Amino acid sequence: MKTWVLLLRGINVGGRNVLPMKELAAGLASLKMLNVRTYIQSGNVVFQFKEKLPKSLNKRIADSIEERHGFRPGTFILSSEALEETIAANPFPKATGDPKSLHCFFLAERVKTMPRDQLNELASATEKWRLINQTFYLHAPDGVGRSKLAARVEKTLGAPTTARNWKTVLKLSDMVRAT
Repeated sequence: MKTWVLLLRGINVGGRNVLPMKELAAGLASLKMLNVRTYIQSGNVVFQFKEKLPKSLNKRIADSIEERHGFRPGTFILSSEALEETIAANPFPKATGDPKSLHCFFLAERVKTMPRDQLNELASATEKWRLINQTFYLHAPDGVGRSKLAARVEKTLGAPTTARNWKTVLKLSDMVRAT
C-alpha cells in the first residue's frame, strides 16, 4: 500500500466551509481510502490506497464533500515521495528556525511561463521566493498575513494553489513516516 497526502483548500476558514475532521475522515474512508488521519482543522490528511490511485480521486473527493457538506473545496493529492522532495528541496534552510515564516504553496499544475518580474514586484524587501517543480516556497519573515506576494501567488502563477506553513509540512511528513 502506498501513502498519500491530501490537502484541502478553503475549509474551516473564518467560520466558512465548516468541515469537522471526523466527518471528513469518514467520508474519505467511504472512497476506499485507508488509515485516514487528519492534522489540525485545515484539511490536512494522510491516507493509504491499496490500488493505483485513480486520476478521478480529486474529483471524487470534492464531489463527496459537496454532496455531504454543501461546498466544493480545492483538492491536492501528493505522493509521500513528492512531499519528501518538497522538504529536501527547501531553498531557505535558515528560515526553518521560524517555521511559520516559511510557506509552501502546492500547485495543481506546472506553471507555463514564469512571471518572475511580477513576483519580484509583489515581494517586499524582506521576502524571498523560489518556484521548484510544483511548489512555490515563500519566506515571509514579517508575516504571511501582510504579504502582497502571498495574497497574489495563485493569480500571478496562473495555477490553483494551496499553502501550508513549514511546521505543517514537517508534521505531515512525520505522519507519513509513522504509517
